[in-house]
Amino acid sequence: MRLTTKGRYAVTAMLDLAYHSQTKPVTLTDIATRQTISLSYLEQLFARLRKGGMVKGVRGPGGGYTLSRDAHDINIADIIEAVDETVDSTKCGGKSNCQNDQPCLTHDLWMGLSDQIRAYLKQISLGQLLERDLVSEVAKRQAEQIEHVIELPTRQERILA
Repeated sequence: MRLTTKGRYAVTAMLDLAYHSQTKPVTLTDIATRQTISLSYLEQLFARLRKGGMVKGVRGPGGGYTLSRDAHDINIADIIEAVDETVDSTKCGGKSNCQNDQPCLTHDLWMGLSDQIRAYLKQISLGQLLERDLVSEVAKRQAEQIEHVIELPTRQERILA
């Protein structure tokens, strides 16, 4: 199965956004820091997510991003598709040209697997993921770790103290 980093990062960033934007917009810098994803890469992903109708930007002080609709109305497959990714288990990308421009012997098997994975991801919404205890625990831990890092004095501040 091919699900590239782009698809995984998009889902991770959207789940982070869903969790943290319940009270206020979230900056890409905050997501990048919590999820250790490059800010410039997130900017590219969010341009696609915005174009795909998954997120909306809030300008000005205290701005950032929020979900464009309720977390229960955004499924994981749609997020992956919004960043121009596909979930594909075939070696031909679903084009049926795996062997000498013809389908290979196992083409239907891998197409069926791809369809099952896609159907599974369509059934799971961001809202459902937010309801999982582990997601909440991890999100809280990540937020605390970032706050702790921010509170640590710099070396120069420790020397001056």
